[in-house]
Amino acid sequence: MKIYAVATGTGSYIPPVVVKNIDFANQLFLNSDGSKIETPGEEIVQKFEQITNITERRCAEDKHVTSDIATFAAEKALEAAQYDREKLDYIIVAHNLGDVKHGSHFPDTLPTLASRVKQKLKIKNPKTIAYDITFGCPGWTQAMIQAKYFIESGDAQSALVIGADTLSRMMDPYDRDAMIFADGAGAAVLEAVESDEPVGMLKHTARTDTEEYLDLLQMGNSYHLNPEDDHMYLKMHGRRLYNYALTHVPLLAKECLEINQLALADVKKILIHQANAKMDEAILKRIYRLYGLRDVDYDIMPMTIQTLGNSSVATVPTLFDLIVRGKLNGHSLESGDYVMMTSIGAGMNINAYMYRMP
Repeated sequence: MKIYAVATGTGSYIPPVVVKNIDFANQLFLNSDGSKIETPGEEIVQKFEQITNITERRCAEDKHVTSDIATFAAEKALEAAQYDREKLDYIIVAHNLGDVKHGSHFPDTLPTLASRVKQKLKIKNPKTIAYDITFGCPGWTQAMIQAKYFIESGDAQSALVIGADTLSRMMDPYDRDAMIFADGAGAAVLEAVESDEPVGMLKHTARTDTEEYLDLLQMGNSYHLNPEDDHMYLKMHGRRLYNYALTHVPLLAKECLEINQLALADVKKILIHQANAKMDEAILKRIYRLYGLRDVDYDIMPMTIQTLGNSSVATVPTLFDLIVRGKLNGHSLESGDYVMMTSIGAGMNINAYMYRMP
């Protein structure tokens, strides 16, 4: 018998505020040098939708911050697992910029969001260790990998792993990339389970590329060149990021399959971070080609980006929760199914792990 880390409960929080593409049609968009983009707003929005497949996104209510929506997702996961929160060994919260209040552009990360979530969950046990992880969009998947090691080593019996972000509040309104990002939260309760067969969290792969790609996602000034505006906004080099993802994500996915001694045909679903639907489709196509396959089964890769946008660290756990709960039409997971979860983001970081449904 071996100890495995198994998700016994999942939860997610999809904010109720819907922002449609048409809402950006009258927005003034600028180039990086501050010059006006002369293309009509409706045309910009239409082209954006063609490229990304995003039609709308969700944003947190003004009264909520990241630690709030993280708590909402955590409550659902704990309820699904029917787990006594006072017995949690770890609470790990993955995010990027902390609790950004509505109307503010200043990250708030002290105290940690994990500590704030612990308090909001009303957990009194001082042995429930709470800490944050910032790993870009792959933060939740990396936190799951860390929790796996705590559990497999015998250091912990359980961990609550949360991914939450409100990146929509840190976007430059004059930057077209502002239309990509959204808010959300997802969570999972991992518990130690003894099993003769591999189950739950299996082996993983990861990489961090800083020499050439460190600045693909970073904080920078607004495209509206106002010397009085000292706020920093999320900026990305879209074309370079696209090329980086297409080059390295398929290779890492193949490596993940190989170290788990699995074939592509063994995988029921690939849950991938979603920033651009066309990019994800191209990544999947390249994964298939690495195995000499031309016919791509796109059903293996569930998509939520069309209506949820890019919710950063919340994307993968939200996908997982929706499928587990039977809320994503046409997608399901059964006992014994293999799931690959993979993500890419600022750092530049990529990770992937295999998960076998209990």
